Amino acid sequence: MTTKLEKQRKAKNAYERERRRLHRLHRFEYAAREKGFTFLGGVDEAGRGPLAGPVVAACVVAHEPLMLKGLNDSKQVRAEMRAELAMKIRESASGWGIGVASVEEINRLNIYWASVLAMERAIASLTCRPPEYLFTDAVRIKSFAGPQEPLIKGDAICAVVSAASILAKVHRDAMLTELHALDPRYRFDLHKGYGTPVHIEALKIYGPSVHHRSAWWRVRDSQLELLFEGDEDAVELREHEEQGTAG
Repeated sequence: MTTKLEKQRKAKNAYERERRRLHRLHRFEYAAREKGFTFLGGVDEAGRGPLAGPVVAACVVAHEPLMLKGLNDSKQVRAEMRAELAMKIRESASGWGIGVASVEEINRLNIYWASVLAMERAIASLTCRPPEYLFTDAVRIKSFAGPQEPLIKGDAICAVVSAASILAKVHRDAMLTELHALDPRYRFDLHKGYGTPVHIEALKIYGPSVHHRSAWWRVRDSQLELLFEGDEDAVELREHEEQGTAG
């Protein structure tokens, strides 16, 4: 049977492990502060991979360490914890901003440049002055005038980028939940636009909507499949091609 003393010891050990982890997560911020920078920003996006919905970016600025329990790359944090952390980040940070690039912009620019555009909009919408030094998740923001440091997997190794990833993810998930209310056929509330079996099956049944990224091959394929099914000549041609392949 676990004694009260043992529980206290385990709780203290867990606290110390989390404190050390958070200090490691701030190592890039500590290095920047040693160089004389105090107003540090992090920017990240959510939604590069989905078949539908916008890409959303967030920028978080902090003048002191964000020692928030559980702060991490948004993909490593449970949805309930993300929502709680998002509130704490907004309360603790010096400022934050959200930027969105639409499906139309993703189709026109490609997902990389649409993501950069969303990040630029997040920085422009900050509730405080721009950061003196900016950390990004492996992306260089050319429009940002100050010094910046792109970090590979920055959302997992840099606290302000982790915080930005959480705000972006929470904001985008809320947008996709609202989108589900407008068009429940695809169950955006479940998968947030990602290519899950439920989403792929809905695409096969209904075809893509205006909310889908038409440049994505899975979206194009679902549209072509519906065209084949609705066109007798196309069906006959496909059957002929399939027989030729089999032969």
